[in-house]
Amino acid sequence: MDAFTWLNDQLLRMDWLSSLVRLLLEEVFGLDLASRLGGSLHFFIYDVIKIFILLSALIFLISWVQSYFPPERTRRILGGMHGFKANLTGALLGTVTPFCSCSSIPLFIGFTSSGLPLAVTFSFLISSPLVDLASMILLASVFNWSIALAYVVVGIILAVVGGTLIGKAQMERYVEAFVTQHKALELPEEQLALRDRLGYARDQVIEIARRVWLYVLLGVGIGAAIHN
Repeated sequence: MDAFTWLNDQLLRMDWLSSLVRLLLEEVFGLDLASRLGGSLHFFIYDVIKIFILLSALIFLISWVQSYFPPERTRRILGGMHGFKANLTGALLGTVTPFCSCSSIPLFIGFTSSGLPLAVTFSFLISSPLVDLASMILLASVFNWSIALAYVVVGIILAVVGGTLIGKAQMERYVEAFVTQHKALELPEEQLALRDRLGYARDQVIEIARRVWLYVLLGVGIGAAIHN
């Protein structure tokens, strides 16, 4: 077993956690994990803990990375690019700045009003909610790195192709006038200290965990009920 496989099994699949839960159920509670009850309990406890550990770590990491790429900085990076390079850069920036779909409209208005081509704007907007580092690592933990990387590559290709097609179709004429007439404000980029960025990442973990914990328990519970 090479070092990469060992790290993948221990950090993403968390084989150590599976062994720990197995030891707890067999040695402390005397359950047979080959039975339906034992197997289902092992599945539930192991997966719930693993998902919450991964979610917390990934949300913290992604939020910390995102703090370096506010919309103003992203807009300035894309502003000097054109053609395929601009579409590809927009799609790649979307993977490291995972804005949710609810922020698509204000981002669209801000990017378009600042003069970015629709093709570039849509490459970014397609990629951002579709592909992100958290999805890639979660897929790698459940399946393997080949599937995770394939998912990212397909997502980036879709973003680039989608943005390019929208640009070729010259869809600018369908954009409402108030969007193009509205002048984007050139706000100074906020300089955050490391402490502020870490605090922001921590708050994101707490907020998202509060919103999803019940759904995680329900989803894993359903999986445990049909396990074995």
